[in-house]
Amino acid sequence: MKKAMKTVATIATFMSSAMLMAQPGGGFGGFGGFQMQQPQIETSQVWKDVNYAGDEQAYHTCDIYLPKVEKKSYPVVIHIYGSAWFSNNGKNNADIGTIVKALLDAGYAVVLPNHRSSSDAKWPAQIQDIKAVIRFVRGEAKTYKFDTSFIATSGFSSGGHLSSVAATTSGTKQTKVGSVEIDLEGNLGKYTKESSAVNAACDWSGPVDLTDMDCGEHMSFGETSPEAILLGGAKLSDEPDKFRSLTALTYVDKNDPPIIIFHGEKDNVVPCCQGKKFYELLKATGVKTEATFVPEGGHGMGMYDEANLKKMVDFLNAARGK
Repeated sequence: MKKAMKTVATIATFMSSAMLMAQPGGGFGGFGGFQMQQPQIETSQVWKDVNYAGDEQAYHTCDIYLPKVEKKSYPVVIHIYGSAWFSNNGKNNADIGTIVKALLDAGYAVVLPNHRSSSDAKWPAQIQDIKAVIRFVRGEAKTYKFDTSFIATSGFSSGGHLSSVAATTSGTKQTKVGSVEIDLEGNLGKYTKESSAVNAACDWSGPVDLTDMDCGEHMSFGETSPEAILLGGAKLSDEPDKFRSLTALTYVDKNDPPIIIFHGEKDNVVPCCQGKKFYELLKATGVKTEATFVPEGGHGMGMYDEANLKKMVDFLNAARGK
């Protein structure tokens, strides 16, 4: 396990360095979005390295933060770090000084999970991990003061992808995408009878159409793209259904929960057309959605101003009926 984690860390460090040179503020292969240095957050309780799958693996741990104002229970947001699916231990850098702080200040409990990397396991292991986290939140509601009447996902970059897929497959356990049979649910943890449905989702700069990552100005990876690695070295030209099974847009239907999208117009890692395509499809399908496309926004950089964080909170509050 230690050797595997070292390999993942090496790959992720390389990818992060490449992205940082391309654009400040993180990248498709970086850990989370633009980070505030030494973020100051106020909490009433914090739990670190809680294993949500019951298997003692570090990649199946999460951190749990409760707001400073103490209540009997709190609505929940599960926020997922970005790493191009290369990192299995990025929760400590998951936008804590920006998105997480805004959510805590607004009264949300925040769960920051790790998940298996593309070196640990291939797709759909990563979404199975996130669905296990959602079930864990329901199963451990009394322990951690979770109000399970509202559970949302959120994420930056590849975390935005996982957040979006969790939302568009909400209530779907298994399906077939063309020739590909896909188990979206998995059987991790002891709460397999709990629902993995979510009530809302936030997508921050996520790659949501993996069949068309060339839709706008972007960083070129060639055949060794993060999504190809996640799919075990598959080529889009040879196995398009595998890429469709990885794509949030594939699963969109009118029953999806509300989804809010944030994307920078100058994002040259995950092109802004990804967010725009997602927004247009959601809107056309009848899903409640909002989108903010930041004219000077990059991949994390320039995205987390007070106005955007307020939009996120207001959208989640509206989804709760507040």
